Amino acid sequence: MAGRRAASLTFGWAVGYGGFGVACALTGTPVFAGGGHRAPASVDWAVVAFALLTAGAALAARQGPRPVVRGLLWALCGLSVVSAFGLLMSLITLVFGEGVDSRAATANQALAAVGTVLLARAARTLRSPVARDVAVRREPVPASRPIRLTAWAGTLAFAPYAAMKTVWALDGTFAGTNGAEMRAIAERNGASGLWLTLESWGLDGTALLAALGVFLLFGLVRPWGQVFPRWIPFLGGRRVPPALPLVPAVIGAATLAPYGTAGICYAVLGTAGVVTVPRGDFHSSSDALLVAWVGLAAFAVYGAALIVAARSYWQRTR
Repeated sequence: MAGRRAASLTFGWAVGYGGFGVACALTGTPVFAGGGHRAPASVDWAVVAFALLTAGAALAARQGPRPVVRGLLWALCGLSVVSAFGLLMSLITLVFGEGVDSRAATANQALAAVGTVLLARAARTLRSPVARDVAVRREPVPASRPIRLTAWAGTLAFAPYAAMKTVWALDGTFAGTNGAEMRAIAERNGASGLWLTLESWGLDGTALLAALGVFLLFGLVRPWGQVFPRWIPFLGGRRVPPALPLVPAVIGAATLAPYGTAGICYAVLGTAGVVTVPRGDFHSSSDALLVAWVGLAAFAVYGAALIVAARSYWQRTR
C-alpha cells in the first residue's frame, strides 16, 4: 500500500514537472542556469523527457516490486539531485541578496529537490511483500558512533568559517580585509536590507545559517531529531515526518558537497600555482585564496557529513 501511494505521488509530481518544462520550452525560458550562464531554451525539453520517463517508471512501480523498476527510480533520483544543484545558494541569494538571477532556474531546482525525495521514497518502498510484512516501527535511536563522529567533523569544519564571518561582522580584520570593507562590498553587490541589518548588529547571515545547518546535522543523528519536542502544543512527543528534516538535508547536500569538493580542487590548483586565483573583492590573490580555503573546506566536509547523516536517518526511520 505504501509503495502504491509513493508511486502515485511520484507520478503526480512528474506530470506537474513535465508541464513546467513544456511551458518554459514553449515560451523560450531557460531553466538551466549557473555561474551567470544559461543553457538554450531548447534544452528545456530534457525536463519534459525526464518527466515522461519518471511518469512511466511510477506507473510501472504501481504494478508491484520489480528490481529493474526500482533501479530505474534510483537512477532518476540521481539525475534529480543533479538538477537540484544550486538550490541552497539560490535560496540564500533570495533572502540576503537582490534576488535570484533566474526565477525559472530556481523553480526548476526546487521542483527537482521535491522530486528527489519522492523518487527516493518510491524506490525505497518498492520492496517485496515479505519485506513489507516484517517491517516494524522503530523507536527513536541515535546513529552509530562513526556517523555521530562524522557529524562532529561536519560541525568542526564550520568553526573557522563562522569565526571568519564573525570577525568581519564585529569590525575585525581577516585576510587583509576589515568589517567595514566587507559591508561596503556586500552593499555594492546588492545585499538585502536584512543582511545589512544583521551586519549592523554584529551578526553574519551565513554564520547564522551555518548554525542552523549544525542543528539539522545533529537532529539527523540524535533521537530528538525523530520526535517533536514536548513543549510544542498538540505535537509534543509525536513522530517527525521523515521528509521534514530530509528535504533540507537533500537541498544542502546536493549543493554544498559538490560545490565544496569542486572548489577545493580549484583551491589546490591555485595553491600549487597551476591556476591564478582572481583577487575579486580582496586586496590580493593570496587573500582570496585564504578565504576560499576556509569557506570551501567547510562546505565540502559539512556536505559530506550531511549525506552520511541523512542516509542514516532514512535507514533508522523507514
